[in-house]
Amino acid sequence: MTKKNKEYKSIKPLAQYTYWERNKLSGGYLLKRQVTDVVVSICRFVLLFGMCFLILQPIFNKISVSFMTEQDLFNPIVINIPEHFTTENYKMASAIMEYPKALVNSLIISLTIALLQIAVCTLVGYGFARFNFPLKKFWFACVILVILIPPQTIASSLHLHFRFFDILGIFKMITGDTVNLRGSKLPYYLMSAGCMGLKNGLYIYMIRQFFRNIPEDMEEAAYVDGCGMLKTFLRIMLPESKPIVTSCFLFAFVWQWTDGFYSKMFLGSTKLVSTSLARLVDSLGTFIQRMTGIKTTVSIAYSNCILATGTLMIILPLIVLYLFAQRAFVESISSSGIKM
Repeated sequence: MTKKNKEYKSIKPLAQYTYWERNKLSGGYLLKRQVTDVVVSICRFVLLFGMCFLILQPIFNKISVSFMTEQDLFNPIVINIPEHFTTENYKMASAIMEYPKALVNSLIISLTIALLQIAVCTLVGYGFARFNFPLKKFWFACVILVILIPPQTIASSLHLHFRFFDILGIFKMITGDTVNLRGSKLPYYLMSAGCMGLKNGLYIYMIRQFFRNIPEDMEEAAYVDGCGMLKTFLRIMLPESKPIVTSCFLFAFVWQWTDGFYSKMFLGSTKLVSTSLARLVDSLGTFIQRMTGIKTTVSIAYSNCILATGTLMIILPLIVLYLFAQRAFVESISSSGIKM
């Protein structure tokens, strides 16, 4: 038997080598790789734990405070666990905000506004992605300006426009005066239908970028089969855009739910959870005086306690919504990467 055959027969299967033998054969690479993986895993855990703590710690703190009495708030021994557990804070916050009524109103308005915004923004975004028309770049620049310019800069213009609302002077010619739309829901629905609602520019941009990433061959095949533009959009492109439509709808619902600017401007007479929370602390002293008949000064700590309770009552429906829609939301975010 030759020397070469002896060396060949002396080689063992890899499974029969010990860890340190395999590490020696690899020149120490196996140990270095495992040490690197462990260090990276520890760093990833520390970063994720720190991020989760920064996000969740304020919420846990509000939950703890919401079940405390005013005595616990000034007790230096009580930190996170209430000594005198109570649910009176929730009852008081609910009574001041008129929570059941505000919850129903917010649900109806947020849902209808979100559906209207996504419907029109999807059409506009598809038009920017697929069609050429005069001044296309100019109008898309206007969409970018809608994203960049804060709505507070046009607050006065919006107020005057809807206070003295008219269409080409028709109303004034017929009735002799303009129409006052302030105090009604109609102005906000008109703005949303015209793609000037809350964050509409962002939705148009996201949807436009998504449609640009879809190959045009799908539409051309539909045109060859006899589909028109609208039918192609409804039968081919709209089902393909479910990921981005889902993302934009959830964004629109959540932003509308917590919005205070447009809600105060157009929906001030409507009881909403966002506007009720803004007046919660100011109404606390009056509510206590009405219930007890004694004029009292509410401490800052107890005011913050009631404010934290009201905040939890507002974000609770959003948490429930996310629990039911998290799979669709995560899938939509992961499959709707935006490319320039």
